Amino acid sequence: MKVIRYQNENKASVLAAVTEQNEVYNLPFQSFLEIIELAKQQSKKPIDIINAEIIYLEPVGEKLENLTLLVPIEAKEVWACGVTYEKSRDARNYEATGGKLDAQTFYDKVYDADRPEIFFKSTNERTIGTDQPVYVRSDSNWQIPEPELGLVLDENGDIIGYTIGNDMSCRDIEGENPLYLPQAKIWRNSCAIGPAIRLAETVEDPYEFQIICRIFRNEEKVFEGTALVGQLKRKLKELTSYLVKDNVVFPGTVLLTGTCIVPPNDFTLQDGDRIEIEIPGIGTLNNPVKSQVGKAVAPN
Repeated sequence: MKVIRYQNENKASVLAAVTEQNEVYNLPFQSFLEIIELAKQQSKKPIDIINAEIIYLEPVGEKLENLTLLVPIEAKEVWACGVTYEKSRDARNYEATGGKLDAQTFYDKVYDADRPEIFFKSTNERTIGTDQPVYVRSDSNWQIPEPELGLVLDENGDIIGYTIGNDMSCRDIEGENPLYLPQAKIWRNSCAIGPAIRLAETVEDPYEFQIICRIFRNEEKVFEGTALVGQLKRKLKELTSYLVKDNVVFPGTVLLTGTCIVPPNDFTLQDGDRIEIEIPGIGTLNNPVKSQVGKAVAPN
């Protein structure tokens, strides 16, 4: 089962459940956060709260693909993990050494260390949903999407759902100096999540999730990459345990788990591109790309 938010004909936000048969049921809650809180109060799981509601409801007449979807959860905070896949480690080394292949840097230490890299990514105000534009940063010439599995957490760091995330990244800014990481990762519309939340109880093995990323230019596919979450070096529980350690975690916090799909080193996003990130079982996160000032150009 999945949870979505969509905009109805009156421009109001509606929370809904989507069954395995793709039937959509409107829920009597304003947000997924309300379900999280109610489940906590009743010592139940979110799926129990939802099932107790839809048993008395009729599905809506509109098909899922015809709905105007919104970001599925208005998370106070989105965090992200870095260098959790071998491919990501190699890409970070390439950036940090000015384009040397097979170079080794401190990113190797991060990849092999006991402590994972976890950084702050976004707030609700900076996060968008499917079909909304991601922006390329105006002071970067080398930008890519980072397709990732997102974990929706309760305040204890327990995984209550899975979603898709796009952790937009400036490879040139991070490569210039690792202390520039916040600027390489955080700006307006630099984080997209959606289109749905797959409830954790309905996922037998999250490591079997396949992530597919496609990039289109003038509606012609210029890049496609795939990866399995099973290629992740660290366990999901390991990542969440470090996020909650001595930290305040708000219910509904999203933790992006890192990327294993990196476009070629001579590729950068441009105004007018379109990014599709698909995880079968969750959906497809679709975002057009827009420039804030001018257009990004390929790195030298």
